[in-house]
Amino acid sequence: MRQLRGQERAITGNRQTSLAFAEAYGAGTIDDKADAALHWSREQAREAGIRAVSTGTGTALRLLAATADAKAVAEIGTGTGVSGIYLLHGMRPDGVLTTVDLEPERQQFAKQAFREAGFAGNRARFIPGRALDVLPRLADGGYDLVFCDGDRMECLDYLAESLRLLRPGGLVCFEGVFADGRTVDSAAQPAEVLRLRELLRTLRESDALISSLLPVGDGLLCAVKRG
Repeated sequence: MRQLRGQERAITGNRQTSLAFAEAYGAGTIDDKADAALHWSREQAREAGIRAVSTGTGTALRLLAATADAKAVAEIGTGTGVSGIYLLHGMRPDGVLTTVDLEPERQQFAKQAFREAGFAGNRARFIPGRALDVLPRLADGGYDLVFCDGDRMECLDYLAESLRLLRPGGLVCFEGVFADGRTVDSAAQPAEVLRLRELLRTLRESDALISSLLPVGDGLLCAVKRG
């Protein structure tokens, strides 16, 4: 087996099977209403040409929200509500998800999905608009978790805002950092992939954060804000 840098191991056929098993492990583990709402929400995303978070990413988000005992979560990129359903299921019963998206019509799908999943209307606050216009209006230190699934070119700006928004011990998560394998591809890459590489370096080298890259979906980069 060829030795890879950084103690990485080659992905064998068995390991690919294991990763696929882990990705599907959380399917159908919430409840019937939520599972039906997730299916409907994924269909709306597919029709709209939006890539929703995978099952593995969603269940990881649910776990992280539960681990943080999250009462306040901010989400960049509402989509059709798939990630929001997972986050809300991991949050405290009195928790509120603040979710931001440029497209108000997508948020209408998410509202319906949340309702079908059994969440009361006051569990989510929908804010239409560009994330970097909305985030500065949110409260300093008022959030337990920030989930970023927006414009990759703005990821470093999302990180800066997240550090301000999070309480000590809070979590920031970035979806899609593998960029379909382009992040680790040695060929020339577009600016958004270079920005993701910079994000990865920044989190790994930060003294203010403890980070880890989870191999679920298209890559979920997570970090805890030190106290």
